[in-house]
Amino acid sequence: MTTLPISRYPVPELKDLPDDLRERILAVQEKAGFVPNVFLALAREMIIVATSAANHCLYCVVAHGAILRIYEKKPMIADQLAVNHRKADITPRQRAMLDFAMKVCQRSHELDEADHAALRAHGFDDEDIWDIGAITAFFGLSNRMANLSGMRPNDEFYLMGRLPKAAKA
Repeated sequence: MTTLPISRYPVPELKDLPDDLRERILAVQEKAGFVPNVFLALAREMIIVATSAANHCLYCVVAHGAILRIYEKKPMIADQLAVNHRKADITPRQRAMLDFAMKVCQRSHELDEADHAALRAHGFDDEDIWDIGAITAFFGLSNRMANLSGMRPNDEFYLMGRLPKAAKA
């Protein structure tokens, strides 16, 4: 049995996830006997897609959008988040998380206690708030490096999670 972390980046606790997402994960856990690490990374992918779009990072929007579509099993979710997270089919808690991430991304100098209180009202604690900000800041750097280098997403990313896999003959 491994004791290595799930990811190099912060992963939310199951208890801190929105009810609908937590229920899906628990259903998988009941069937499989464990929670696949991929489910715990979903909130991070939402933050990356929304803030990378604001930073005009094609690579991160396309690559992480593909991962998000696959995890969430919603073909339109990444496009919705990249264009306007406030119109996306997400929970109020996820919207609050992305509102905060977008403010960190675009107007961090305007952050104040009211922004933290808005997250706390949705069950986020100080560590969660730090994680949201850290993910946003890290991908701000990553977005800029991808743009600097002209990094192109793999062509395969564009269709991943949009269409069902072809049935094997």
